[in-house]
Amino acid sequence: MGQKINPLGFRLGTTQSHHSIWFTQPRNFSESLHEDQKIRNCIKNYVQKNTRKFSGIEGIARIKIKKKIDLIQIRIYMGFPKLLIESRTRRIEELQINVQKELNCRNQKLNIAIIRISNPYRHPKILAEFIAGQLKNRVSFRKAMKKAIELTEQADTKGIQMQISGRIDGKEIARVEWIREGRVPLQTIRAKIEYCSYTVRTIYGVLGIKIWIFVDEEKEAFN
Repeated sequence: MGQKINPLGFRLGTTQSHHSIWFTQPRNFSESLHEDQKIRNCIKNYVQKNTRKFSGIEGIARIKIKKKIDLIQIRIYMGFPKLLIESRTRRIEELQINVQKELNCRNQKLNIAIIRISNPYRHPKILAEFIAGQLKNRVSFRKAMKKAIELTEQADTKGIQMQISGRIDGKEIARVEWIREGRVPLQTIRAKIEYCSYTVRTIYGVLGIKIWIFVDEEKEAFN
């Protein structure tokens, strides 16, 4: 049972914090939860539309939401924010208009800020997008995983574990392939573990990618 727990929820309150901070009455909880999901989906769809086609990487590591009575604060942590920093004010204004239309909120103001991450490949979400792009281009999964390990080593991490499952390389029987480099202490609560599960659609079918990254305990994930 211990191996099957989500490593982020396992460390909540120690090395991990909530991505959404707000308070509401129990009867309105589900509505606020759906509102958070709408905000995240709206931002991801906007970034996908404005991402250069050859890159294929959104670069969004995390979206944090903080709600007050008359204000919604949104912090977007991006590894490659060039697409939104170019003509930044116009992009953010467009994004705010899209989110307001999606939420239909008139009484609350929106405050969107983009925070650049110094080491993008320390975050499993961005690394999973890189691997997914390689698999879509029919690169060997072993070659893609080894390249991802090189990128994390350059980003100064303690260890990484990756797992790809599904019909890898178009084989008829689905299987699981995994690789580990360095230390990944999943049972140590004080260890700063970043985790991501990602789904990628290829011409052979759907593949699942899971990544665990052991970040140095003394360094924060978001510098």
